[in-house]
Amino acid sequence: MSYVIRSLDASTWAAFAELVERNNGIFGGCWCIGYHLERGQKEIGHRAAKEDRVRTGRAHAALVLDEDGAAQGWCQYGSPEELPGIKRRREYEKDAPPRPDWRITCFYVDRKHRGQGVARAALEGALDQIARAGGGLVEAISEVTVGREAQGRFLYSATVELLEQFGFTRGRQVGKHAWIVSRVVDPV
Repeated sequence: MSYVIRSLDASTWAAFAELVERNNGIFGGCWCIGYHLERGQKEIGHRAAKEDRVRTGRAHAALVLDEDGAAQGWCQYGSPEELPGIKRRREYEKDAPPRPDWRITCFYVDRKHRGQGVARAALEGALDQIARAGGGLVEAISEVTVGREAQGRFLYSATVELLEQFGFTRGRQVGKHAWIVSRVVDPV
């Protein structure tokens, strides 16, 4: 299947919102806000917070559209200021790696399109968008899946193996299966 990658912005908001609504708000209504400052603020609606961030250029993602123009997944990325939430923060900060220019925090693929290269297309799109924005050190915290069964719906940060295929290297383990991985993306 061929996909088109677009930046998540005001022009693609409707496609993004349709995907999230089609999938019950993603992870119980997260709306991919879990790594932003608004996470956990009960008085703020996640949908409204995400839409405001997108429309004001304060949210970044590579949105994967199918041949009909429907969104089927994404890869969220942003600066550490945009995405201050870090999973496994306590372990991460014990021996914090160099401060990244960018973080890749969240992937989502529609249930009916898993295993069809959507996450791969989203990652490739995010790295391309990062390169066009000036490149730099990119970090992710992801999980190793080789040798174990891991349910796809819990792999919202993708897999170490996928990231390694795109040149990321393991830095330090921060959980039973979680690793900090990073790579430098050259600007274009």
